[in-house]
Amino acid sequence: MSTADNRVVLTIEEAAQRLGIGRTTMYALVMNGEIRSVTIGRLRRVPVRCLDEYVTTLLDQPMTPAA
Repeated sequence: MSTADNRVVLTIEEAAQRLGIGRTTMYALVMNGEIRSVTIGRLRRVPVRCLDEYVTTLLDQPMTPAA
């Protein structure tokens, strides 16, 4: 297990990579409040816990049938 796996907060880029999405999409999710983040000084960081909460929220949404 690498050191990055033990961190409590991630950069936007690291959080995007962890979710398998693009940086721009990650910024959009953070800016519209779908994924919570914290500001440490002038730095924006995403707590790993908030990524887990986001995925849990997605899992709890009802599935829509494919057309």
